[in-house]
Amino acid sequence: MIKKEGPLTNVDSLREQIKKNSVRIIDVRRTEDYQQGHITNSVNLPLAKLLADASPENIVKIAEELGIGNETPVVVYDDTFGALSSRVVWALQYIGHKDVKLLDVTFSQWKDLGYELSTEVPEIKTATHSVKINPEIMATAEYLEKVKENKNVVIIDNRERLNYLEQHIPGAINIPYRTLASDGKILRTKEGMKTLLKNRGISEDAEIITYCGSVGTLSGLAYYALKSIGVPNVKLYVHSFKEWKSLEKPIDKQENAN
Repeated sequence: MIKKEGPLTNVDSLREQIKKNSVRIIDVRRTEDYQQGHITNSVNLPLAKLLADASPENIVKIAEELGIGNETPVVVYDDTFGALSSRVVWALQYIGHKDVKLLDVTFSQWKDLGYELSTEVPEIKTATHSVKINPEIMATAEYLEKVKENKNVVIIDNRERLNYLEQHIPGAINIPYRTLASDGKILRTKEGMKTLLKNRGISEDAEIITYCGSVGTLSGLAYYALKSIGVPNVKLYVHSFKEWKSLEKPIDKQENAN
């Protein structure tokens, strides 16, 4: 029996979908890496292309060029511990695409397992995709400033510990992105993730907002780590600390590194 969980797809499930040719697989690595070999049937979308214009209109245009219609099942992977692919999954969900998941391993892990690889570029028939913005998964700087004092709101900074200590959004808790993974998978098990939250005193009933350094990749991974255990109210502050700082919003520093 193939097991599916939340926002993740496991290798067995994806291999079945490849056999049936029933999924659009997106490889978000650089084009030169994709050309040297990729998961069979995958198409290439370097993250830089999406970030060059991350407006909903452009995300829809990219989706349609990749043959993604409203009902197309999509699986996204990268070779960067799931951070880049999580940003693409979030972008597709933001425009209202429902059936999009992260592959629970990286390209290198897939390759090491000896699974299907190809250098062929699949033919793509363009599709039509509607726009139905999903605002409840995004946090803006204004929203964050408004709710950050609320007792039931938890802000999580997913940058490295030293970056957090240097400066962070007031009240934010540091959960470095490296703590989210487990051996051989881009994310911890459900039990492991629940334990991590419990140890940090974070309630799964809280509204949780994740952010990182600039474009929402590391925090995108944290967003899906939380979604993988069923946390109902999670938002991604997609423009992250770079925007917060440029807007001259309040900043805290940790005087004592301990």
